[in-house]
Amino acid sequence: MFSKSSSTRNAKSPGPASGARHTTFSIIGGDVTVAGNLSATTDLHIDGNVDGDISCATLVQGAESRITGQINAKSARIGGLVEGSIAVEELVVEATARITGNVSYEVISIASGGRIDGRMSHLGTARAAELKLVTSEAS
Repeated sequence: MFSKSSSTRNAKSPGPASGARHTTFSIIGGDVTVAGNLSATTDLHIDGNVDGDISCATLVQGAESRITGQINAKSARIGGLVEGSIAVEELVVEATARITGNVSYEVISIASGGRIDGRMSHLGTARAAELKLVTSEAS
């Protein structure tokens, strides 16, 4: 009467509902606040608030989002508030973006209305400055 059928004995337990191991991007929703550093090997879309450093392949920031910390990515599309330095190969600054901090880039596009308050430097220039050799000779 209460015995298990052969089909239920061989049933596998369900895996993660989101397919997390196979996703190409991660999303931080508008109602989420993260306190701490974020690191992702995939693309990252942030609509919420992050108080910490971010490292990812591609960053997309929504217009209502706020990031306080350093951003390191291959490419970034900034639409909200960023308080911290940004180092990317390709940067798109949307009209709603407000960046306070130093920006290092290879390619940049700034929409009319986008604001950057800080020092801007081309990555070629920044890398050359990092490789500067200083020698001192003792007599």
